[in-house]
Amino acid sequence: MKKAVVVLFVLAVIAAGAAWGLSAPTYISDQDAATLKVGEPVSGELVFWAGGCASCHAEKGAKGEDLLKLGGGLRLETPFGVFVAPNISSSEADGIGGWSLADFANAMTHGTSPEGENYYPAFPYTSYARMTGDDLGDLFAFMKTLPAVEGKAADHELGFPFNIRRGLGLWKRMFLDPAPVIGSPVSGNDVDQALWDRGRYLVEGPGHCGECHTPRDFAGGLELSKWLGGAPAPTGDGRIPDITPVDGGFGSWSAADIAYYLESGFTPEYDSVGGEMVHVQENMARLPASDREAIAAYLKAIPAVAAN
Repeated sequence: MKKAVVVLFVLAVIAAGAAWGLSAPTYISDQDAATLKVGEPVSGELVFWAGGCASCHAEKGAKGEDLLKLGGGLRLETPFGVFVAPNISSSEADGIGGWSLADFANAMTHGTSPEGENYYPAFPYTSYARMTGDDLGDLFAFMKTLPAVEGKAADHELGFPFNIRRGLGLWKRMFLDPAPVIGSPVSGNDVDQALWDRGRYLVEGPGHCGECHTPRDFAGGLELSKWLGGAPAPTGDGRIPDITPVDGGFGSWSAADIAYYLESGFTPEYDSVGGEMVHVQENMARLPASDREAIAAYLKAIPAVAAN
């Protein structure tokens, strides 16, 4: 009996040690870090709007220049608890003004803070992980030009076990993958490959469309087999629509319809954009027309997801 207890204790210690090791924060490789360089703010502004940074980190209802004041504070109420968007302004005391480019890249692509803590995936780093080093460098350069906003945002409001950040390391090992979700256009689509590739990058990477339009499993990971097939709203109020080329609904839109919607906010039925999509559409309207066309080309040539 004593031997059995000792064996169980040893196994428990080994399991705990393994879990501790596997849950450790991860970082970009030294090789990738060496290739990073601070880029061009002008190019970074386009990445900023594609990534929707202001939608979460600017003050609610902000317009115009106030969209560039990234003091955080937006409350995201979810089934896991309340997440509060942090200050990511250029403030050295309260924002990211004291970060290095490597700190920024680790946060964006690995969900790891400069202090070595795991970020919660309410910050969509599982999508940003697909961003290029050049875009990260450009975005960082642009964010350095933005106003410093003093004051830290409130803490998240999370109960046990979701308040244990270390456990997110295991979650990231399951769901953080920089590989493309869709490997190639669906067969039979006459689409320009370069245009489609650009659309895939924008949708799967900085645009992080899948974070809302794809359902999640019990652990909060995206169900990639149902990519962009619609999902309950992250806040639990309503449903985010299917934007795959299914028959009827969004699937009946042409690529030109989609591109025009992203530019103007008007559907083919002359309805206007509403809800949280308002912010997304306003961001997309700031991109070059070629990028909106690329997004449309991608969405028209991905697998359709059958209605649940």
